[in-house]
Amino acid sequence: MEKILITRKLPDEVVNPLKEKFEVKMWHRDDVQMTYEELKAEAKDVRAIWTMLSDKIDRSLIESLPNLKVISNLGVGYNNIDVDAAKEHGIIVTNTPGVLTETTADLAFSLLLATARRVMEAEHDLRAGKWKSRSPMQYTGMDVFGTTLGIIGMGRIGEAVARRAKGFNMDVLYHNRTRKMEAEKDFGFAYAELDSLLKESDFVVLLTPLTPETRGLIGKRELNLMKETAVIINVARGGIIDEQALYEALTTNKIWAAGLDVFEVEPVPFDHPLLTLPNVTVLPHIGSASIRTRLAMMQLNVEAIEAVLENREPENRVV
Repeated sequence: MEKILITRKLPDEVVNPLKEKFEVKMWHRDDVQMTYEELKAEAKDVRAIWTMLSDKIDRSLIESLPNLKVISNLGVGYNNIDVDAAKEHGIIVTNTPGVLTETTADLAFSLLLATARRVMEAEHDLRAGKWKSRSPMQYTGMDVFGTTLGIIGMGRIGEAVARRAKGFNMDVLYHNRTRKMEAEKDFGFAYAELDSLLKESDFVVLLTPLTPETRGLIGKRELNLMKETAVIINVARGGIIDEQALYEALTTNKIWAAGLDVFEVEPVPFDHPLLTLPNVTVLPHIGSASIRTRLAMMQLNVEAIEAVLENREPENRVV
């Protein structure tokens, strides 16, 4: 019977169909991940690995697993996997696009609103007993309605965020490798070069994949182009922003605030400088974290693993 390794504890309702056909090994905890060494040891004789974004699947690991046929990643992104090494060794890699588009767009806009209106800061002060009286300028934030939104990375999630922005009467600029002519025509979105988008936007939302080209895309130069009243939101990958440059921009009032669902190192260290700033709203990478969406994503992983192990072509194949 072919063996599968699942690197995190998942709901029985999702895993049971695989157990009926294959030998399944599943990590026993959902709050603590395997170490790299544990993953390497547990995966040594498996045909399929069901991975999470935080699992490092590098060339060394791939080359130590001669029986491996498929890596199915829970998420749209797959920068945790060395896809070149997988391809060289004939290993199929799949992901879970499509089903998380609207959920992630909801979260992106929620984070934008919370950051603009200082929701987390005000809520924390209330719970801590710091709200002693009302003052005219207390907890004042930035308006969202009628402002300009700049989206960097206009894929499916970017378009979904842009559609939500129209309900707030926002002008939408976007920067992408390719023009979205149909979306421009249907919704009135406007293409802009990166520098122009940064200069003109009141809110900048990052939704581009993390690639060698986009790593460090937003650094000191780019942040200095933004308005002093601007807000930057990152629900893509942490490495797209130079975090030290962001810290300096926030502490020197080069920009007004940031909302971050992702960090370069995750889980983010508790002593990370950005966590000390009141004008930074932070979340633990929960972009797709609705019950319905996560179960739908897991179902895509199940179907991909079954397909490969039964010698069928999987959907959502990356390589």
